[in-house]
Amino acid sequence: MALTFAAPRWRLVDRLLAGYGVLVATIALTRITQRGMGLLFAAHLGVALLAWLAAHAPESSTGRFLRTSYPLILLTALYSSIDALNGFGAATTHDGALQRLESSWFGGQPSRDWWRQAPSVFWSTVLHAVYFSYYLIVPIPALFFLFTRRLAVLEQYLNGVMATYLCCYLCYILFPVAGPYYEFARPAGSFVANGPARLVYATLARGSAFGAAFPSSHVAATVAATVGAWFGSRRLAMVIAVPTAMLAVGVVYCQMHYVIDSVAGVAVGISVPLLVMRRVA
Repeated sequence: MALTFAAPRWRLVDRLLAGYGVLVATIALTRITQRGMGLLFAAHLGVALLAWLAAHAPESSTGRFLRTSYPLILLTALYSSIDALNGFGAATTHDGALQRLESSWFGGQPSRDWWRQAPSVFWSTVLHAVYFSYYLIVPIPALFFLFTRRLAVLEQYLNGVMATYLCCYLCYILFPVAGPYYEFARPAGSFVANGPARLVYATLARGSAFGAAFPSSHVAATVAATVGAWFGSRRLAMVIAVPTAMLAVGVVYCQMHYVIDSVAGVAVGISVPLLVMRRVA
């Protein structure tokens, strides 16, 4: 029996993922001498294929669930591939340029100096906890809109958040920045002797991608989540705006990102979802 597909319904998120998959597959070809590029080439063409299948998925409950969930499920794999694309730490990074800017603007390196000049166990605990809350802030609006059956709002939210992530990921591949987490001696002693800090460092040890500092995707994604939530539930947006604002500060104080990374993350997290919504409107 021949396979039949539903009439295609290309959402913006499907087009974004298909385009990203083809573009990164092309980049992988230009770096084919690096380890693992053949697999990454095939995998990113597979991302484009998944987007095509999602656009042709039947309008059943299972089809709708898969169409809704597959972009978020793909994010982890797409992020992990950045490490291989950047040669597992061998890529030339642009930290020097960002550090020179920080020195000229602030007279030093805030991400390195701030916690040393004003160490606080309390703020370390709070801001490391806020940093980890990123893993909750981004999916909460999506789940809220899904369970309240506001599917149009959910689609708009996913469009903005996914476009933000993919914009950040392309920056990491084309303009890798290691960040202060790699460039400077890491915080030690009582400053990181708390549960949230240990949890953050354990998570980074298992899943951090080299070159993925500028712009901060933690900041960009949480800001994009707040912007997307605002157009569906202002009350929810105001709730998540508090940890989002604290995270933008905490990534610098906890020496995860340069100030420029955080500021760029805010800019991307605001502008990309708004541009996407304007494009769809």
